Parts: sequence; C-alpha cells; structure tokens
Amino acid sequence: MHNPEPRFSRIAAVIADPSRARMLAALMGAEYRSAGELATVAGITPQAASTQLAQLVDNGMVILRVQGRHKYFALADEDVAHALEALSVVAERDNLSERWSKPAFRPLKCARRCYGHLAGELGVAQFEMLMRCKHLEQTEQGLRLTDAGHIWLVKLGVVIPKISAARLAYPCMDWSERKDHLAGALPKALLEHYVAQHWLTMRRDSRALSLTPKGQQALMPLLHRQLQ
Repeated sequence: MHNPEPRFSRIAAVIADPSRARMLAALMGAEYRSAGELATVAGITPQAASTQLAQLVDNGMVILRVQGRHKYFALADEDVAHALEALSVVAERDNLSERWSKPAFRPLKCARRCYGHLAGELGVAQFEMLMRCKHLEQTEQGLRLTDAGHIWLVKLGVVIPKISAARLAYPCMDWSERKDHLAGALPKALLEHYVAQHWLTMRRDSRALSLTPKGQQALMPLLHRQLQ
C-alpha cells in the first residue's frame, strides 16, 4: 500500500533554500518588507528575489500586498511565525550558551520581536510576571485574563483586544531562552504600548529591540515586579 508523503515535507523543501530562509527570517518581526529589501537581505538580485517570493506566496508562507507600483510581503500568519521560531529552537540546540554570548546575538537575546510580540529575556520575564502577579491564569481551555489583569491593563493604559480567549494569549517557546514567552493579541498590544512609551525602540535592520533609558526606569521594574 502506498503511503502518502507527509505534507510538511513540501513546506520543509520551501524553507530549505538559503535565500528563502533569509527572507522568512527577515519577516519574523511582523512588518511588511518590500521586494527590494528582501532581495538585499537574501543577497540575490531583484529578479531572483521575485522568483523566490512567488514560491513563498504559492506555498502559503508569505502574503503579498500591492500598493501602486510597489510590492510588499509579510508572513502569512502567526502559525507560520511560530513554526519558524520552533524550527530555530530545534536547529540551534548545539553550543547554545556560546552562540548567545556573542556580540551579534546579545541584542536579540535581550529583547526582540517575534511576529509582533516581545521575545527574548524580556519576553520571558513578561510572561513570568503576568503569571506570578495573577494577571493571567491557566485553565483547561488555556490562559485567561483575570479581573486583576484587566484592572492592571487599564491602569497601564493598554486597550484590551476584543478577540477570542484562545487567541488573546498563549505560550510560545522562545528561541534563545528555551522557556515560554507570550504570544497572541494581548502581548502584541503590550509591545505596542512599550514602543509608544519609548521604553523600547525598534530597529529597521533587525528584530532586536533596544531598551531605552526610560525603559530601564519604567519597563524593567514593571517586568520584574512581585505579587503585591
């Protein structure tokens, strides 16, 4: 009896190409990138980039947005981002401490964007704080925002997203820390708030986030606060 080929083999083949892999990594921050920007990231010509991007779109990894004469690309959805993050965890299990101690990796380890939410050391600290302070609680259906969490968010000035509980907040294995950070609409809203308050700043050429002096004074105590 013929056994069908696992469907993930097709996606694995798409990701395996180095140029496409570099493009996907560049899109992990959740923002749209132009075809020219992605060609530069991948180190290939614009013509070659168009061919590679077409394959990513055809296989449901990337979406295309046309604006005038320009084409912009982004990851198709959070499922793609989480799959790429999980593959990074598996692919880079060797010499973990040595890799993340290198200067080029340190900014990413401290704080980075993972499809619009906070990851790295600060992302893990955020998740642990929300659980420790009982702003989130684990239920049989997943994580739930508590009344205390609702009050805390209102005081912080964060608008609570109107979305199903399943997509509001859920664990996501962190690439560098090997612990969960928080994914979903709520952590996206929190990161947007941190950036709006100038506690964190985004880099155009990297997923890394920079902690500002204001963030050192306001965000760090917030993420490391204890249960009152």
